Amino acid sequence: MFGGVSQRGAWPATIGRGKPASIADNGSFFEASQMKTQVIDGAALARSIRAGLGARVTALAGKNARPGLAVILVGEDPASQVYVRNKSRACEEAGIASFQHSLPASTSQQQLLTLVGTLNRNPAVHGILVQLPLPKHISADAIIRAIAPEKDVDGFHPENVGLLATGNARFVPCTPAGVMRLLAHAGVELAGKHAVVVGRSNIVGKPVALLLLEKHATVTICHSRTPDLGAVIRQADVVVAAVGKPRMIGAEMVKSGAAVIDVGINRIPDGPNAGKLCGDVDYAGLLGKAGCITPVPGGVGPMTIALLLENTVRAAEFAAPNG
Repeated sequence: MFGGVSQRGAWPATIGRGKPASIADNGSFFEASQMKTQVIDGAALARSIRAGLGARVTALAGKNARPGLAVILVGEDPASQVYVRNKSRACEEAGIASFQHSLPASTSQQQLLTLVGTLNRNPAVHGILVQLPLPKHISADAIIRAIAPEKDVDGFHPENVGLLATGNARFVPCTPAGVMRLLAHAGVELAGKHAVVVGRSNIVGKPVALLLLEKHATVTICHSRTPDLGAVIRQADVVVAAVGKPRMIGAEMVKSGAAVIDVGINRIPDGPNAGKLCGDVDYAGLLGKAGCITPVPGGVGPMTIALLLENTVRAAEFAAPNG
């Protein structure tokens, strides 16, 4: 749940609502209001990726190696239940075997570790995903470390994090991978450009910064203690917002023509649109100013599931004879 990505410290409530950029701050601010913004359709791209997995799944079936994904849900968090159902349905549509394990919130850490160990040894399971967050009495770090690295299709195991950091990724975490695919699909040139990542979580912020660096961007990571956040973001050619704060990044904080990827999924807390989904950026305010932007919903979210399926197929290919 991207809106729930945790950060160190609290983001100031006033960020993104400061004074608008002047011509001195950003010479093209007023001209930008006439710009045509490309809306990046993540749902369509995700459908294309999922459709492209068919031939690979068929090839694996010829080796008696149907890809299998085990998803573990502990507790009854409503949002997590929705995500797990969506993942199971997506597996079925892609021809991937789905093994769902729904456990009560009272499950002990040792019981969960025992289940993970069983799945590690099951040859029919190629990918293991433990839905986060876990109940407070269970250490997510301990559970992630217990997953066999070759089945860690989320890419969170320390071994896989290290491979990513050294440019030899086995599995790229699904949401950061989706961000990069969306930028490529939109034709955004990254080499030599300044990318600002807002958010430093292990799930999105840090890995996406590594991926941008690998594409030769100059990368700045901002967080809750970054002074004058708007001044930093206004320097960016590419903005990746992964904070979990509704519309925290206002249009006045983004320079004209910038590519904006909005990872946030939040519920609007009050007002006439209370309860509706929105991202971390002011989407409406950036239409006509950003060069390209992802919507919420329909941007990064569908890509995350598509790339989870792709990682599962990749894991099955590794495990298959002559894989």
